[in-house]
Amino acid sequence: MLYELNDVTVSLSGREILTHTGMFIKGNEKIALVGKNGAGKTTLLNLIKGKLSPDRDDKRSTEAVKMARSLKIEMLDQIPFKGMDITFYEALKEELPETEEGSREYFDREYEIDRMLCGLGLDKEDKYKNISCFSGGEITRLGIICLLLKQPDILLLDEPTNHLDLAGIEWLEEYLKSFKGAVIMISHDRFFLDSVADVTIELEDGKLTRYAGGYTEYKKEKELRLAALQKAYDRYIAEKSRLEELDKRFKSRPNKAAFARAKRSQLERLEEVKPPKADGRIDLKSLEQPAHPGPKWVFEAEHLKIGYEKPLYETSLRIKRGEKIGVIGENGSGKSTLIKTVAGILPAISGKHTLGNNVKIGYFDQMSSRIYSEKNLLEHFGEKFPSLNEGEIRKKLSMWRFFGADVYKKVDSLSGGEKAKLVMAELLNERPNFLILDEPTNHMDIPAKEALEAVLKNYNAAMLIVSHDRYFISRLAGSLIITGGDDIYCYPFGYEHYLERKRNLSIPGRLPGELSSEDAALVSRLKAVPKKAPIQSRELPVHIQQFNWAMDQADKDLFAAQEAYENTMLASGDIKEWTRAEDRYTAACIKWYEELVNLLGHK
Repeated sequence: MLYELNDVTVSLSGREILTHTGMFIKGNEKIALVGKNGAGKTTLLNLIKGKLSPDRDDKRSTEAVKMARSLKIEMLDQIPFKGMDITFYEALKEELPETEEGSREYFDREYEIDRMLCGLGLDKEDKYKNISCFSGGEITRLGIICLLLKQPDILLLDEPTNHLDLAGIEWLEEYLKSFKGAVIMISHDRFFLDSVADVTIELEDGKLTRYAGGYTEYKKEKELRLAALQKAYDRYIAEKSRLEELDKRFKSRPNKAAFARAKRSQLERLEEVKPPKADGRIDLKSLEQPAHPGPKWVFEAEHLKIGYEKPLYETSLRIKRGEKIGVIGENGSGKSTLIKTVAGILPAISGKHTLGNNVKIGYFDQMSSRIYSEKNLLEHFGEKFPSLNEGEIRKKLSMWRFFGADVYKKVDSLSGGEKAKLVMAELLNERPNFLILDEPTNHMDIPAKEALEAVLKNYNAAMLIVSHDRYFISRLAGSLIITGGDDIYCYPFGYEHYLERKRNLSIPGRLPGELSSEDAALVSRLKAVPKKAPIQSRELPVHIQQFNWAMDQADKDLFAAQEAYENTMLASGDIKEWTRAEDRYTAACIKWYEELVNLLGHK
């Protein structure tokens, strides 16, 4: 056991943060620390680091804190370096043990420093710059590098993914998974926690509860535990009611007095079971669906050039009714430009694009949550929707975790995440059938993100969603648009499938199955074409038999081209050969589509 807390209480400013609770850390466990904002997660890290001490408790029978000898604990501080007028390299020399220049240890360390700098989006030469030259986010990255180089037994990380781009987060994930020591991390990035953590510890009401697995496993297990507690409470209430009823019925009857006393005695001995604490699950009963389902194709575009003065790329797109599409890509790759063009806010440079009949757009951008009002939530929402009474407004706001007295909060006093939820509540109450969302989870805590996921998952509209939140995208999007370079690419499956395929192939550039947006629009979502029913051919009309035979031949050609393409991608290291194979596969997809159109008699 590396570290152990036993029956610990910690108070700050007269408030108990931890209440007679405990936890342990062993081996090289990777622990996700979760809990509501203000629950005391950072306080717990400070306790483990030794910056705080437990409250005195004369009744405690064991040591409050037990730890292995010579235990080295390091924590990422908000100001990770003592001085700012020295170079990063000089700061490292002060923090790390000396190595003889020219030795194997020296060269290994130099290599590791350079590798970490590049992995976190910096340059190898940056180590010779003064720390004062770096931005706040870059200083945080340098602090992470310094901590990792120290190789502590326990590494404490509070929101380590802040200020990292996606490439930096993915690099840190892989590094921490192979880190030899134990790690305790606090993060709002649930995908990061799922990727790294093998244990989750929840801090709730001053108590620490341990769960096996990452964030998703923790949520599933917690739901099972809550369900079991609810069943136990229901049984307790039923038994208590039964005994009280028997006592009440028979206590006044002389010939049943002994029986009534026995039941009263059972009632007194009945061990009380407290009701499980509500988990804040939202009620979706008041969620209304789009006012109009909309046409089959919500949006169509051909050879659309997107950009400002100069085009960023040319694309063709088709968005189907009810389809939920995630838009991912590096910063500056044109994600917001794309959705602004689709929404009609930004004019296209050239090309054709049409919005389907009866399509009503609900648009949320990164500035939407900057709303100001002296009114409280009830007044603000009621002014927007005067036909709703107070009870209806409360129901709608409760879906966004505004419960009870929350509705009397002034709009101006809300946090950025709460304002975003309010705007989303207003947006969905308009009942659009095409939602275009640009970073809707910015500034939201985990419960707010989960509320948004639940609502959007149950709302039957087409959606185009830009988000850096990988967990959010993986839970909602059935397909992806990937921006970058001179074109955008469509991937017809979800984010986890995309990530797994990318990891397994380890091939730079596009993946097998990832089509240019124009080809994807032409093929019209091949995966949505229904399979032929298993009916004997003699039971079908002749023209249907001919159609099936022709399509069987086309299918064989397509599958052969796909197999050849994937084999080439796996076997060959020549980029030119990959490109040729990809071109052949794309041509086969287009030929399959043209054969289908021809057989159906379309021009």
